Amino acid sequence: MPTGFWKKLKKPFFVLAPMADVTDVAFREIIAKHGRPDVFWTEFVSVDGLVSEKGREKLLVDFLYSKKQKPIIAQIFGAKPENFYECAKLIKSLGFDGIDINMGCPDKKVEKQGAGAALMKNPKLAREIIEATKRGAGGLPVSVKTRIGYNKDITEEWIGALLETGLDAITIHARTRKEMSKVPANWDTVRRAVRLAKGTGTLIIGNGDVLDLEDAKKKAKETGVDGVMLGRAIFGNPWLFNKRKKSITVKEKLEALIEHTKLFESKLGKHKNFAIMKKHYKAYVSGFDGAKELRVRLMEADNAKEVEGVVKSFRWV
Repeated sequence: MPTGFWKKLKKPFFVLAPMADVTDVAFREIIAKHGRPDVFWTEFVSVDGLVSEKGREKLLVDFLYSKKQKPIIAQIFGAKPENFYECAKLIKSLGFDGIDINMGCPDKKVEKQGAGAALMKNPKLAREIIEATKRGAGGLPVSVKTRIGYNKDITEEWIGALLETGLDAITIHARTRKEMSKVPANWDTVRRAVRLAKGTGTLIIGNGDVLDLEDAKKKAKETGVDGVMLGRAIFGNPWLFNKRKKSITVKEKLEALIEHTKLFESKLGKHKNFAIMKKHYKAYVSGFDGAKELRVRLMEADNAKEVEGVVKSFRWV
């Protein structure tokens, strides 16, 4: 049976994907206010970096969260079991509700370390990492986010191997590493994983090409998954998980943009480049007259005060 907060979730549940330089503490706070998911994830953080004194100081900013964001899972990546053990202890001490191991990231720098998607080619090391994380977790639930294979679909072999480790949950991005996001997600593989997991006590979460909450509910019904993870659909739409919000005005979007920018500056301004915030502007500012001109001006802004001034010079706010 799943442990910790996992066993309390009503099925199907809906969760927010971890996305590097996107789902930081500031964006999660905005989402928590407007329409929170059932579970949050942090951005993924390197275990190798966290075990070094200098790296830990720099990376701990990615583990910032507020009480409004609980339950929240810390996601980590790497290839050294001993470092996962140490980081699991750290995550426990920081008050997180769970630990998630990334075994699906296709980034070449991550794979070069033998981490992320590369672990699908090394099930022995993957098992050692899971076991080490569990030892350090002090009873915290441990989960994995992965794909259906590296070069080809090996759902039964790979997910089967993960299920043997007694994980609380497995999130399956329904594509191979080779496919990246170039082809539609194959949710039939998720359905197969659900069958594999039956009776094991491990929850299965489906991920890939989920358009909105209604689409998530449809996919959950079709596949029998315990939960669905939504990712890219959150861009410019912190109301994504709000079941009562049917329409969003331009004014509301622009007000959220200003609030989001101020939060980013106050919580992360000393640690991260302001340009990271700008990747959200294209999503917030689209689909209305004058959107393109407003985006151009926002891209020239250097701080939250300038952003607020630019937006308020438009007639919608």
